Amino acid sequence: MNIDSKKLIVFDLDGTLAPSKSSMSKDMADLIIRLLAIKKVAVISGGRFSQFQTQFITSLPHTAESFNNLFLLPTSGTRMYVWRGDWVEQYSEQLSPKEREKITIALKSALNTIGYITPQQLYGEMIEDRGSQITFSALGQQAPLDKKEQWDPTRKKREEIAVILKEKIPEFDTRIGGTTSIDITKRGVNKAYGIRKLEDILKLTPDDILFVGDSLFSGGNDYPARATGVDCIPVTGPEDTANHIREWLS
Repeated sequence: MNIDSKKLIVFDLDGTLAPSKSSMSKDMADLIIRLLAIKKVAVISGGRFSQFQTQFITSLPHTAESFNNLFLLPTSGTRMYVWRGDWVEQYSEQLSPKEREKITIALKSALNTIGYITPQQLYGEMIEDRGSQITFSALGQQAPLDKKEQWDPTRKKREEIAVILKEKIPEFDTRIGGTTSIDITKRGVNKAYGIRKLEDILKLTPDDILFVGDSLFSGGNDYPARATGVDCIPVTGPEDTANHIREWLS
């Protein structure tokens, strides 16, 4: 792969640019700003736009002119925000009220089927309606990272729930994300959808794009990116990502 031929680099957020639901480091922010000076950059993740603001945007200089090269795709690519002197929503693939209700009912039923016991302490909502995505977060979105990492390190708990969901609501996409989450969106509206939207809006081809993520394995929430035909680089965490960026900048 020749990085010089890539016009757009697309990053996952949690586990790729920053630890789960944690702010990006100053070192990573500096690397992203340097990268934005020479490439277009997109960030696509399961969190809401407000999570992007907390975790990613606030770590970057507010006056960065290179925001013109930055594209944000929250809730797994079901939305896109572009910089027009402020962040403006480019599109949104909203779930209808009936669809959101159906997903929520199916999720509660799946949890009952496996005999799921809700933790005594939750750090935020366990089932979160993000408008264009319903997300199950076992401990709540704001749970401490160490507790998240201990809850389902092998993904087996979430895989059991996801299998039932795929049977109950096959007309929707169900993907395991982050460290404790399951994301549910409209069928086909996922990170692959977001990448194709970027291709269309920026007039790019798959050969122009590189995707970087920590969940590119089958069933992972980054896995749909492979279906687009873009080059993909799996990483083990933010430091691994930082090493790749340093190599590209050198």
